Amino acid sequence: MAIIVRLDVMLARRKMSLSTLAAAVDITLANLSILKSDKAKAIRFSTLDAICQVLECQPGDLLEYVPDNGPAPPK
Repeated sequence: MAIIVRLDVMLARRKMSLSTLAAAVDITLANLSILKSDKAKAIRFSTLDAICQVLECQPGDLLEYVPDNGPAPPK
């Protein structure tokens, strides 16, 4: 996958738990966990907008493009 989700990094910076974010965004913890674990195939702009509002960040703070032939993302 060429798009890496950095939700865990932003949550750590904001000192917020996944369950707190899920409640604030009104999304299930299971769906947010899928996004955080980089297993999501898509995200709605409305969900991305809500996450960015709660975390006070930009979409680029959450998503990173890594070329397929680039270095492996850190785990």
